[in-house]
Amino acid sequence: MVMQQSLLTCSGVVFALYLHHVIRAIEVPLDLSQPPTITEQSVKDYIVDPRDNIFIECEAKGNPIPTFSWTRNGKFFNVAKDPKVSMQRRSGTLVIDFRGGGRPEDYEGEYQCSARNEYGTALSSKILLQVSRSPLWPKEHLDLVEIDEGSPLTLKCNPPPGLPPPVIFWMSSSMEPIHQDKRVSQGQNGDLYFSNVMLQDAQTDYSCNARFHFTHTIQQKNPYTLKVQTKNPHNETSFRNHTDMYSARGVMETTPSFMYPYGTSSNQIVLRGVDLLLECIASGVPAPDIMWYKKGGELPTDKTKLENFNKALRITNVSEEDSGEYFCLASNKMGSIRHTISVRVKAAPYWLDEPQNLILAPGEDGRLVCRANGNPKPTIQWLVNGEPIESAPPNPSREVAGDTIVFRDTQIGSSAVYQCNASNEHGYLLANAFVSVLDVPPRILAPRNQLIKVIQYNRTLLDCPFFGSPIPTLRWFKNGQGSALDGENYQRHENGSLEINMARKEDQGIYTCVATNILGKAENQVRLEIKDPTRIVRGPEDLIVKRGSMVRLDCRIKHDSTLKLTVAWLKDDTPLYIGNRMKKEDDGLIIYGVAEKDQGDYTCVASTELDKDSAKAFLTVLERPERPRDLELTDLAERSVRLTWIPGDDNNSPITDYVVQFEEDKFQPGSWHNHSRYPGSVNSAVLRLSPYVNYQFRVIAVNEVGSSLPSLPSERYHTIGASPEINPTGVRGAGTQKNNMEITWTPLNATQAYGPNLRYIVNWRQRDTRDSWSNETVRTTRHVVWNTPIYVPYEIKVQAENDFGRAPEPDVIIGYSGEDYPKAAPTDIRLKVINSTAVSLQWSRVYPDTIQGQLKEYRAYFWRESSLLKNLWVSKKRQSVGFVGDRPRGLVSRLFPYSNYKLEMVVVNGRGDGPRSEIKEFTTPEGVPSAPRYIRIRQPNLETITLEWDHPEHPNGILTGYNLRYQAFNGSKMGRTLVETFSPNQTRFTLKRTDPISRYRFFLRARTQVGDGESIVEESPAPLNEATPTPAYTKNHVDIATQGWFIGLMCAIALLVLILLIVCFIKRSRGGKYPVREKVEVLDHEDHKVDDPSFDYSDEDNKEPPGSHTSLDGTIKQESDDSLVDYGEGGEGQFNEDGSFIGQYTVKKDKEETEGNESSEATSPVNAIYSLA
Repeated sequence: MVMQQSLLTCSGVVFALYLHHVIRAIEVPLDLSQPPTITEQSVKDYIVDPRDNIFIECEAKGNPIPTFSWTRNGKFFNVAKDPKVSMQRRSGTLVIDFRGGGRPEDYEGEYQCSARNEYGTALSSKILLQVSRSPLWPKEHLDLVEIDEGSPLTLKCNPPPGLPPPVIFWMSSSMEPIHQDKRVSQGQNGDLYFSNVMLQDAQTDYSCNARFHFTHTIQQKNPYTLKVQTKNPHNETSFRNHTDMYSARGVMETTPSFMYPYGTSSNQIVLRGVDLLLECIASGVPAPDIMWYKKGGELPTDKTKLENFNKALRITNVSEEDSGEYFCLASNKMGSIRHTISVRVKAAPYWLDEPQNLILAPGEDGRLVCRANGNPKPTIQWLVNGEPIESAPPNPSREVAGDTIVFRDTQIGSSAVYQCNASNEHGYLLANAFVSVLDVPPRILAPRNQLIKVIQYNRTLLDCPFFGSPIPTLRWFKNGQGSALDGENYQRHENGSLEINMARKEDQGIYTCVATNILGKAENQVRLEIKDPTRIVRGPEDLIVKRGSMVRLDCRIKHDSTLKLTVAWLKDDTPLYIGNRMKKEDDGLIIYGVAEKDQGDYTCVASTELDKDSAKAFLTVLERPERPRDLELTDLAERSVRLTWIPGDDNNSPITDYVVQFEEDKFQPGSWHNHSRYPGSVNSAVLRLSPYVNYQFRVIAVNEVGSSLPSLPSERYHTIGASPEINPTGVRGAGTQKNNMEITWTPLNATQAYGPNLRYIVNWRQRDTRDSWSNETVRTTRHVVWNTPIYVPYEIKVQAENDFGRAPEPDVIIGYSGEDYPKAAPTDIRLKVINSTAVSLQWSRVYPDTIQGQLKEYRAYFWRESSLLKNLWVSKKRQSVGFVGDRPRGLVSRLFPYSNYKLEMVVVNGRGDGPRSEIKEFTTPEGVPSAPRYIRIRQPNLETITLEWDHPEHPNGILTGYNLRYQAFNGSKMGRTLVETFSPNQTRFTLKRTDPISRYRFFLRARTQVGDGESIVEESPAPLNEATPTPAYTKNHVDIATQGWFIGLMCAIALLVLILLIVCFIKRSRGGKYPVREKVEVLDHEDHKVDDPSFDYSDEDNKEPPGSHTSLDGTIKQESDDSLVDYGEGGEGQFNEDGSFIGQYTVKKDKEETEGNESSEATSPVNAIYSLA
């Protein structure tokens, strides 16, 4: 992280502006009478575009407002006489308008502006107006340039003289830039220099181009064409590979000689303040190197720059100490030569003391000083109001002494504008300075009661511009203290500003400036507030992240809370666009899904109105590497080849691996396979190859981020063939029908075939016989042997072969012919009921020869025939459970209690089920019931709790009653457990509460003769006053049901419901009608389905039969997430050894029973339960 701190307002820009006020002269307020002052004017050398109107600036201020006049070439220029020329309103700026025609060249000349009022005349500098010119290149015919190879050559440019001079550059006629180096380069005069000509220089032509600034046009000279004579015209490539290309061409090597400047020495004059450009261009074979030196000293490194392949030396902002002798040394391996350049620095006039405006009170003395320097020494000339001071009216209070004018005892009316002209042969300076005699009391020119804010420990200026004549004295006071501020941390400037070198908290307060002269005094107050600096206490850190990840750049800031803070982010020093992948927070920046374009410098800039701080960090994005390129195959051999590649860019994450892939065009054209892997430090590898493969390779680079795109493929390489070295794998034999055996195998791939026409020799014979081998040659991956005995073992061999020969002898594997269905069923099946949900089985195993295949399992099929509960419909869907292996016993579990079951068994092999055994019947005893379906708890008041419940979903026998255990609790305090017993037809219980605060936990179980079933647990809801169980609240509690307003509300709701029912009945009676008889017939038809024993319910196990009611156990719900398949090894509907299917109960109530026996059944507790269900 790079921290960059800057305090803009106080220590930077504002302080610089205040410092400007410190050094400038005191200004006279414009509401006071004063001579003119020139404020704006055009530059001395003024070049204009001939296509535009001409504006010559001249602006001035004064009181009264000045009037303007112009001279041209030293003579009065009458603006009113020329219709094209006008002067802007309340300004001296000239406007020359060419919209109506005219030649701008007619207005070239030297212009000077005069601004005058009753107190004096001010002059502008003399402005030399010139019109830009871009003359056409003179037409010329350039002959073919013939030159010997190795000779020096100069191609002249001679551009047309333009104003300003054009920019020169060389190109071919096809607008291709001419390549320049230390051998071929352009000089400052525009010529193109060849230190020595080479054969390739004739491959193009050379045209000099001039670009003119104002017209933005480029003019091209006719091109030069070279013809290079060579003694040894060899191929260019052989020259480049030669250790000495010049001797290979037959070019003689030569010592350097200067092409520019000529001779061994030269002189150069340069003006002070401009750039000095020294140039040395030398010829020679090989091209010389140029070095620069200064005699008797070192080159000024801080302002020296080498250009044009060291052929030019530039010294910026030349001063007198840069005079002296410089020499350039041109050298090659044949020798060296040097040229000395004597540099003299001249100087146009420059100011030492520029005259400033002089403001005097009546009777005061003063002086104007005009001191300038130059080389040669400039002459000083004084003018007054634009006229030489010698010809001006005499003034006894004025005395001219060379570069100084002294004024004594000046009086009102002596105001004038004085000009100082300092000139030598290289230029001139002209300065205006007025003398104004005024009698003015002090005045403060700044706004009153300013507020200045400054950052702690920074330098600041409290500004108090003032004016008065005589010039007032100014003093500063703080918080009304009697002593003036000066010294130590304070510094007063002549213009009235108070500088505080280091603003501290104790410097905060109200400052008063007081200006005083003999005519009175004036004062103003400035309030100074010291603010804490803005600091980034935790800035962003340099980070390295993977592409697609999320990154956070911190920017935690501490600043003065009274200043508004602005936080901005820059990327690569330009404002950052916060898109939808970025989130700017108060203390940082988050970038989601970092992309490659996010890499760069990130700068957090925290700024207030007074200062700013910044912190920078670099974000490096790791990307997948670029693809390798330029694959090359070398060292070609029968079984190997060397592959070489050029690595691509690693994109900031080092390459860890290279993956070499191959593709062949015989077996799987277009499919690429991994061949080998190599470390990221190598770019060449020897690849092991297989015979008879037409290889093509590509390389993938891998780094920490991921894999690159594959390289472009290499050229193809075809290896010679050979006989196979391995045989197919995965050979197996198995029957698909009872009279066949299918032999299959995994074929050889493209790199294992080793030759054309790959085929497989399949051999087989029955095991343990003396039969000879049968064989067949195939080109597929399977062969079927027909007319085989049922399920007998075979010996099998599969051998690979191509046109070059056979593979080694293969291994023998054992396969089997096809299976047939088993011929026998298990016998002597014995069942034993273990409990209400499980029975054990035993059987006699079948003989092996009756299995006719591989024994998979003994399988038991069973189904629920009926329930011992009267009138209970059950599903008779067949279920099964398998017993894997050759075993004589098993267990069938998860049966329904209190039910009649039937069971039969089969033998299962790979072909399927054998014949079924005799059917066995068994009955499961009574079991414990499941939990009641639900329990509802109501609290009609604080004294009672009412419980209602439903019968168990699975009664599993005849219910004998219910047991209810309940217990009061209040928080962690538990009461005594109480027990209630109920008859099987009771489903309601009312509990008298012992207190209105405690809650109750209820445990309800149903029971049969076997015992209690599962319990259902519920808790009573919390009473309304549980949060604040105070005796007073309980005592004063009022039952809401007894309140009049509640009874009225209930009556209104009941009336509204009655009205809605009436409306619905009326609407229904207006709808469609249907015959009641048809509906009854439909219902009767549904009932007949129930009575029909042939009606199949196997597809509707989860539905009630139409016309029936739910029994006590109702629809059996699955009690766990276990799949039925989890209990068996067969297909759907089979179970493991301990599994069985849980069916569903449905009561089938006879229509006649319901009508004839309803009253009598109610007397029986069991029948009463049925009637309730």
